[in-house]
Amino acid sequence: MSASAGSAHSPFSAVLFDCDGVLVDSETITIQLLAEMLRELGWEISYEETVRTFIGRALVDEWEVILAHTGFRITDAWIHEFHVRRDDALRVSVQPVAGVEAMIAAVAERFGDRIALASGADRVKIEMQLDVTGLGRWFGDRVFSGMEQPRSKPAPDVYLAAAAALGVDPASALVVEDTLAGVTAGIAAGATVFGFSPDSPVRTDPGMLRGAGASIVFSDMSELPGLINEWAPRPAA
Repeated sequence: MSASAGSAHSPFSAVLFDCDGVLVDSETITIQLLAEMLRELGWEISYEETVRTFIGRALVDEWEVILAHTGFRITDAWIHEFHVRRDDALRVSVQPVAGVEAMIAAVAERFGDRIALASGADRVKIEMQLDVTGLGRWFGDRVFSGMEQPRSKPAPDVYLAAAAALGVDPASALVVEDTLAGVTAGIAAGATVFGFSPDSPVRTDPGMLRGAGASIVFSDMSELPGLINEWAPRPAA
């Protein structure tokens, strides 16, 4: 189906998805490993604090908080080791988020090729996860990495790049995100953001997602096509 036909009668011109925690159930695996490696540096950080501090953010940008707690300035070699260990674990265990295949099929039926993936992660990780889960077939070359932009999330760069590549106004796009950094990035791009907060130990509290600017927060991927169909923004006061 063509993009124009797929998005007919919709308030949105395109749908831009985050990857980790939205399309693939990877955050638990990644956070567990990160907490383990930070403890190896001497930071007795809990799983919950690791979630609060790092989820949705590029690790390379968080060197100051790690330095403050460990006295160690993370190096390219340390980050590389994290990436290798992370990708090895994900390659074995990562799964699609429950209901995501049927959701993408319904959204793609409506929007055609005006759907894209816009992640803050590095491209190697993104493409490996798409390959392992089989989700890559829905996105083709419409996959964007925040690590390839001047700034990663919470800056809007990756969403602006995705919208530009699709030829749509970011203000007419829908962003689907599960973290504060991601919601902040989508709002900064001018998009409408729907927050995803499933029943998961790594989920961000729905109230926090709304506080960051999410217009709707939902907990099950099967809800998203209906929410898109029903969405009508409130008129300006």
